[in-house]
Amino acid sequence: MSNVRNRIFVDSDELESMESATWRLLVDSTPRSGAANMAVDQAIAEACATGDSPSTVRFYSWQPPAVSLGRLQPIADIDVASVQRLGYEIVRRPTGGRAILHTDEFTYSVAAAADDPRVRGGVMDAYLRISNALLAGLNRLGVAADKAPGTVRVGSDVSAACFEVPSAYEITAGTRKLMGSAQSRRAGYVLQHGSLPLVGDITRLIDVLALDPATADRLRAELSERACTLAQALAVPDDSEQVAFEVVAAAMEAGFGEALQLTLRPGQLTPGEVRRSAELIRTQFGSDRWNQQK
Repeated sequence: MSNVRNRIFVDSDELESMESATWRLLVDSTPRSGAANMAVDQAIAEACATGDSPSTVRFYSWQPPAVSLGRLQPIADIDVASVQRLGYEIVRRPTGGRAILHTDEFTYSVAAAADDPRVRGGVMDAYLRISNALLAGLNRLGVAADKAPGTVRVGSDVSAACFEVPSAYEITAGTRKLMGSAQSRRAGYVLQHGSLPLVGDITRLIDVLALDPATADRLRAELSERACTLAQALAVPDDSEQVAFEVVAAAMEAGFGEALQLTLRPGQLTPGEVRRSAELIRTQFGSDRWNQQK
């Protein structure tokens, strides 16, 4: 394991001034569909805003694989026929950003009331604090990870692929993007979620983008150079225990606790969250009208 474990990622003044707190931890051992995952995240965030649920960290995965679009990303960015041929789903996130293929990955979400000290302020304030927690977790796994500078902004000339380039405070390993995140701040809550590809071909997303062959080949080569999986960052085989979902979840739980002065208490969805997520699947995230917006 790397000696990066001793690196400090958290601003010491903020850490010392932050009172310890207890948040709920949800670790989904069974993968969910894209619509269900987005509905559960949204239902938790709404319950946090009303005070019906505590601030929550959730770790989860996807089955079947799904292509998620940013909230305002046009469906025309995606080759829908290729998605269907490969047996993937399409879902539109409640957060921004660009397309992600969710397969062989570890996904986290953070949901809290907007006035919670760990997410209050602006978008970048919460991004920074959560990035510190993610880095602390990756550090425990032995990854020599860092975060992109806060001055980095993604321009309008990038492709439809989320993992092409890192934005402010997103996680890198060497020169390659390792984790991407997106955030929504509305109706009294903050919801942030993001992806850590564990294994496999990082360029598989290119297969479902609406691109001409030459552009697809160029972007595939660029993505291979600019992004990586956790297995690649650790230089271990894809079947290594170091990149197993449960191992990553345990490291991330410790990282959030360390970086944000949190006690994470394992819990379950409340009956209200279960009912609301079922409603959201039916009316929003499972609806073609929502997912295939122009």
